[in-house]
Amino acid sequence: MMKWLLIFAILFGAVDVAIPAEDSLGTKIKKVFEPSPTPSRKHRKKKSTPTPSPESSPKRKKASPSPSPTATPKSKSKRKKASPTPTPSESPSATEAPSASPAETPELARGKKGWPNASLSPDQIANYDSDPPKVRQILEAGLALTKENLGYTYGSADPANGGMDCSGFVYYVLKQNGFPDVPRDSSQQYVWVRKGGNFKAVVSRKEDSFELDDLKPGDLLFWSGTYNIDRDPPITHSMIYLGREKRTNKRVMIGSSDGRTYDGKQRWGVSVFDFKMPPPPKSGDAKISPAFVGYGRIPGLNGN
Repeated sequence: MMKWLLIFAILFGAVDVAIPAEDSLGTKIKKVFEPSPTPSRKHRKKKSTPTPSPESSPKRKKASPSPSPTATPKSKSKRKKASPTPTPSESPSATEAPSASPAETPELARGKKGWPNASLSPDQIANYDSDPPKVRQILEAGLALTKENLGYTYGSADPANGGMDCSGFVYYVLKQNGFPDVPRDSSQQYVWVRKGGNFKAVVSRKEDSFELDDLKPGDLLFWSGTYNIDRDPPITHSMIYLGREKRTNKRVMIGSSDGRTYDGKQRWGVSVFDFKMPPPPKSGDAKISPAFVGYGRIPGLNGN
């Protein structure tokens, strides 16, 4: 009996030992399986990490402000492009506004462009006191107009218009000083003087020609070919002779011109000008080749 008891004890003891052994193996197996789910959990975490990765991707979008600063310089560049565009638009407007004001002043002071209109006082003209009173009256009236900043205005014979043309100046000065019969244009002024019988024709182109020996202050001067026009006689320009300037001993005249010179500088408008003989024509077309035709006494002046 003891043998059987021992056998049963051994068997049941082995079973009991095997069960914990099996438990230990199960736990080990569980432990083995448990770490395997843990990596699976890690994989899930990795899978979850891509879920935060999109979150990080918006963070990268937030980090994209780093390219946004690049965008900001683009915006700055756009702002720079925008800023220069308004600034030049403003600058020309500003430049135009000041440029307009100085552009108006030379038009008034210089007639059109070039140097300011020139004037002389009677005491700057040689032998002025020896001229007849009526001649001095005419010359002083003309010199007064040279101080009014009048421009050259074609077709005008009134200083109220801001300017006059050459024959308009002669017409206005003589009309205001007792010569109601003076014609309006230079061609008819030439005819008027020719009919008065005191005209001196000049063929020479030299300023010391004997043909100029009888030239006196107050005489009317005539040119042809200063611009292209079909008229008969073909006189296109007239002025009034002043005499010789004391400072230079050169002949000077008064009137309105669109580019004649005084003291070697071009003037536009009512001014004192140098009296010079024009150079020989450069072409065979006499209509566009200025030529000095001659001079004559104002009809009715009679040298008084």
